[in-house]
Amino acid sequence: MYVRELSVTDFRSWAQADLSFAPGVSVLVGANGQGKTNLVEAVGYLATLGSHRVSSDAPLVRRGAAAAHVRATVVNAGRELTVQVEIQPGKANRARVNRSPVPRAREILGIVRTVVFAPEDLALVRGDPGERRGFLDELLVARAPRWAGVRAEYDKVLRQRSALLKTARHARGDTGTLDVWDSHLARAGAALTAGRILLAAALAPHVTAAYADVAPESVPVGARYRSRVEAVDDLAGRAEPGPDDGWQDVTGGATHAELAAEVEAALLAEIGRRRDQEIERGVCLVGPHRDELDLSLGEGPAKGYASHGESWALALALRLGGFELLREEGSEPILVLDDVFAELDARRREALARTAARAEQVLVTAAVDDDVPATLRGARYVIEGGTVRDEVAS
Repeated sequence: MYVRELSVTDFRSWAQADLSFAPGVSVLVGANGQGKTNLVEAVGYLATLGSHRVSSDAPLVRRGAAAAHVRATVVNAGRELTVQVEIQPGKANRARVNRSPVPRAREILGIVRTVVFAPEDLALVRGDPGERRGFLDELLVARAPRWAGVRAEYDKVLRQRSALLKTARHARGDTGTLDVWDSHLARAGAALTAGRILLAAALAPHVTAAYADVAPESVPVGARYRSRVEAVDDLAGRAEPGPDDGWQDVTGGATHAELAAEVEAALLAEIGRRRDQEIERGVCLVGPHRDELDLSLGEGPAKGYASHGESWALALALRLGGFELLREEGSEPILVLDDVFAELDARRREALARTAARAEQVLVTAAVDDDVPATLRGARYVIEGGTVRDEVAS
């Protein structure tokens, strides 16, 4: 997969920018503040309908504009599609595929697939559990776009049940409506949890291998899905990659649906056990919104114990692990390396360059040419003064 053309209008700092790319490496070079990251951010937005830099859409629209537009023509296995999104803060985004509107913007997910490694990824190791849950969910959607709907359904149920809990103490014992939403939350939560469990099991070997490559002098690392519900955590501990695509089976040959059924029963039981606590506190205490991707370094946890260099190496291993998993399953993603080489030592630079060399397309941003390893010198774009200048690679 590769992006052949990219066009942005009123996106971040760009009133208008149009670029043409080819397979292989494309390096966008420019001083800080010139807008090079904004361009690769636009590619990532088409892949996820979100930014790797901010949590809301408002900063993506150029100041003074009502909306931003991002359009790309993507080539995948010889098939060419043009996808466009109109970003309107406070309103539902509108999307088109080959000029035809689609009912919901999330229907474009899967047309563009990216793996983005950026300075913000240090939060995958040092940040709160929500960072790691978001990483898993993003990877789920990259593997199969239907997971966007699964996650959206769970978020909807969680909001509704949370609102009911806030008023439940005044319901004078009438919990009939809450009982119904208990079942909804357990069912929606189980579908998401089972997907995450099986994804984490498939991802873990790739993360371990990638870390050993970028930090061979360090102790081994591991990644495991961790649930606060003991019965669900036991299921996660038994999960193994399947023989085919690595995520349809767990120990005993259970399918995703069978695993989800077991998780649902465990969640429903835990919800019943903690009902009084939830009503007293007015929050949902059970569900995948409280789970964690547990990262280990040797025999202990990575968070709080990994050095700065080890944290960077583990963040890189998570992204490279996701990249290799997608490639293994036949979904070639575009690799985006956003201003990261300046943060890495020579060994990690070369390890990243080795993986990048296997990608069909790599988009790199850097402040200066010297930040980019010689093995990744390709097409060169100079970003300066609100313009993009295409130059022959040096």
